[in-house]
Amino acid sequence: MTTVTSPLAGRAVGLVNVPDPVFAGAMVGPGTAIDPVREPTVAVAPVDGLVVSMHPHAFVVMDADGHGVLTHLGIDTVQLNGEGFELLVSKGDQVKRGQPVIKWNPAAVEAAGKSPISPIVALEASLEQLGAVVESGDVAVGGELFTWN
Repeated sequence: MTTVTSPLAGRAVGLVNVPDPVFAGAMVGPGTAIDPVREPTVAVAPVDGLVVSMHPHAFVVMDADGHGVLTHLGIDTVQLNGEGFELLVSKGDQVKRGQPVIKWNPAAVEAAGKSPISPIVALEASLEQLGAVVESGDVAVGGELFTWN
C-alpha cells in the first residue's frame, strides 16, 4: 500500500472543486486538490520514488509499487512557460517523500490570472483503489492525503 502525503501546505478542496473539467471529472485519475497558502513555497515529493515526468508546473513520482502520483501546481500554469517555477530535481532522479521538488509562488500564479489550486492525482488508478481521501480542511506539508492499494 502506498501512502500519498501532501506536497503543499494549504486547504484540501477535493478534485470536484478544481476549476478544470479534466481534473474535476477525475479523468486524469482520482485524488484530491490543495488550495495552497499564498506565499513563496516549495512543492515536495508526495511519495518515495523515481521522477518519471518533470515540467515547471507539474511532476510525477512513481513509487516502488509502480504507482505514479501527479502533482500539478495550479491550473493552466503551463501557459506561464515556466516563469516563476524553479526545478530542484530532474526527470530520472530518485526522491524521498518530503524532498523539495519545485519552488514556486501561488500568489504570483494567482496574480497572473491562473488558479493556484493544485491537484494531487493517482495516475491510472480507480477510486476504489484509494482509501480515505482528504477533501476538506487544513493540510500541512507531509500530511496524509490518501492511501493507494
